[in-house]
Amino acid sequence: MGRLMLQSYASLRDDFELSGPALNAMVEIAAAQPGCWGARMTGGGFGGCAVALVDRQAAAAVGARITTIYRERTGIQAAVYVCRAAGGAEARRA
Repeated sequence: MGRLMLQSYASLRDDFELSGPALNAMVEIAAAQPGCWGARMTGGGFGGCAVALVDRQAAAAVGARITTIYRERTGIQAAVYVCRAAGGAEARRA
């Protein structure tokens, strides 16, 4: 799954030009962290958000490293949110 996320990101970046320097830095930094399986942009692109697939036990440490390295590299303070996957939306019958 992580490899597919990285391939998807490369396609969005290279084939559709839906990225920018700040978002490229975020994905590259995230993907380079121990415990990160893959990362890609999400949302509308053009400097938007990234999502990373990370080992649960490493999530807090990975988030802290991303924040530090991203600020050093870009001068921008990142907001990192640690969350977990859950069941999607569904219709319930009354």
